[in-house]
Amino acid sequence: MSRDPELVIAFWKPYGVLTAFTDREGRATLADHIEVPDVYPAGRLDRDSEGLLLLPRSPDLRGRLTGSAHPRRYLVQVEGVPGEGELDQLRRGLDLKDGRTGPAEVALIDPPDLPPRIPPIRVRKTVPDRWLELTITEGRNRQVRRMTAAVGYPTLRLVRDAVGPVTLERLRVGEWRALGPDERTALEAALVSPPRPGGSSRRGRGRRPRAPRSPG
Repeated sequence: MSRDPELVIAFWKPYGVLTAFTDREGRATLADHIEVPDVYPAGRLDRDSEGLLLLPRSPDLRGRLTGSAHPRRYLVQVEGVPGEGELDQLRRGLDLKDGRTGPAEVALIDPPDLPPRIPPIRVRKTVPDRWLELTITEGRNRQVRRMTAAVGYPTLRLVRDAVGPVTLERLRVGEWRALGPDERTALEAALVSPPRPGGSSRRGRGRRPRAPRSPG
């Protein structure tokens, strides 16, 4: 792997893997899958979430990805079957403890073609479940899970399948690939607002830094 300063890695984070390169408790981390120097996660997927994680080498791009409004698309399996009323609440925005969410795009979908989760989710045979495709432009802590819970439908499984124009296409669980020049250009174009003041602007040294939380 070259030392391209503009390198961006797309990684399919498995369930149970921390969005960090080290862990004092010995849990699975990014280091178990990625051995590329000087790349760090832009944003975060929680340990119990899966899917697309971007790891840029550029501190500037990393800061812009964590601090700008851009589409993040999720495939969400929920307990129960939301009606149009609940879907409209998600679309308009919800009042959460940390403020009102912005508008979201959401629709009921057929079960997506995803590999089985290991371990599998816990389901109640007496309660149906449905899949949603949900797109938001914010990155609050566990936002998607809190949004579905707020309308009465707890999240059972959460897979982020797109960040801006970058998707899980051509990846398998636990695999990574480097974005091509055209993909990097399209990703830059998707970042429609400036980074938050005080956002990440330094290359980490020594221990890799913890990434900001994400809606996963």
